[in-house]
Amino acid sequence: MALPLPAFAQKLMQVTFLRYVAASAIALVGDVGLFNLFLLAGWLPAAAAAASYGAGIVIHWLISSRLVFVEGARTAGMDRVRQKGLFLGSAFVGLGLTVAIVWAGDSAGLDANLAKLVAIGVSFVATYVLRKTLVFAAD
Repeated sequence: MALPLPAFAQKLMQVTFLRYVAASAIALVGDVGLFNLFLLAGWLPAAAAAASYGAGIVIHWLISSRLVFVEGARTAGMDRVRQKGLFLGSAFVGLGLTVAIVWAGDSAGLDANLAKLVAIGVSFVATYVLRKTLVFAAD
C-alpha cells in the first residue's frame, strides 16, 4: 500500500512539467549509467551515447505515456500507434542532438561526460517541447 502524499506534493505532481522532470531523471539514471558502462567497455563516446540514449527512450516512453502526459495519452488502436511513432520521432531528434554534441565535444577534446551533460540539457528542452506540443497534445 502506497503512503499518501502530503497536499503540497500532490499539487506539485499535478504539474506536467514536474512529472516530466521526474520521468527524465529516472530515464537519465539508466542512460548515464549505461553510457559510462559502455565507455568502460571501450566504446567510442558517440556510440555509447547512442546506445544508452536508446535505453533511456524506452524508459521514458513507459513513464511518459502512463504518468506524465496522462490526459493526452492514447490507449488503443491507431491513435496509440501514431502516438508511439511521434514519441519515437521526438526521441530521434533528441538522439541526433545527443550524438552530434557528444561527437563534437569528443572531437574538440572535451571530456565525454562533460559533452554528454551539455547534450542532456539541449535534448531535454527539445524533446519536452515536442512531446508537450505534438506527441501528447490533448485534443
